[in-house]
Amino acid sequence: MTHTQNAQLTDVSDMYTVHRAFRREFGLMPRLARSVAAGDTARAAVLADHGRRILTGLHYHHSGEDELLWPMLLERCPPDAELIERMEAQHEGVHELIERLQTALPRWEAEARPAVTEEVADTFAALHAALLEHLGEEEQHILPLAARHVSQQEWAQLGEHGFGQMAKSELPLMFWMVVEEATPEEAKEMYANVPPPVRLLLRTVFAWKYRRYVSRVRG
Repeated sequence: MTHTQNAQLTDVSDMYTVHRAFRREFGLMPRLARSVAAGDTARAAVLADHGRRILTGLHYHHSGEDELLWPMLLERCPPDAELIERMEAQHEGVHELIERLQTALPRWEAEARPAVTEEVADTFAALHAALLEHLGEEEQHILPLAARHVSQQEWAQLGEHGFGQMAKSELPLMFWMVVEEATPEEAKEMYANVPPPVRLLLRTVFAWKYRRYVSRVRG
């Protein structure tokens, strides 16, 4: 199938904002995990809950790319097939680390044994390193391709896919994780995508809840 490039580049800048949140949250987890005292199951439970939350967000983010973005780019950019296949392989590596954490986290919050604490911290560190490589390559090579070969409507569907799979109760926290380090222009764009009543709640009630949540998680 022949595909004509976009006459006007698609705005894919929201992906950079999401990536920034993933880099921050997964970068913090090894240090936070290692700060848990032996036997402190209450603190381990707080961090395990947060770990599951960001792992779920990452899974939905990647599943949208696997199901929607990669097939479009493979169809429309055949010379770049090797690049797309490398991205898919990196996703598989990340998924293996996610599975290891999903197995370790219940043991950690139940026991908070030092050996399990180190296992959790090391696996989060490995995941962070894998993400740094993957997200960097994605920003360097994939996003420019998407801007040229994916329409704005198709790009919007990619974002809706991820948020659409999350429980509604999770959306305000995930929204604020992304907005936390967003520029004023990025935040304005994100607020513009939600209805006015929800926008008000995000700026007030949910902003307060997020500050409390962050304080509890980061200690």
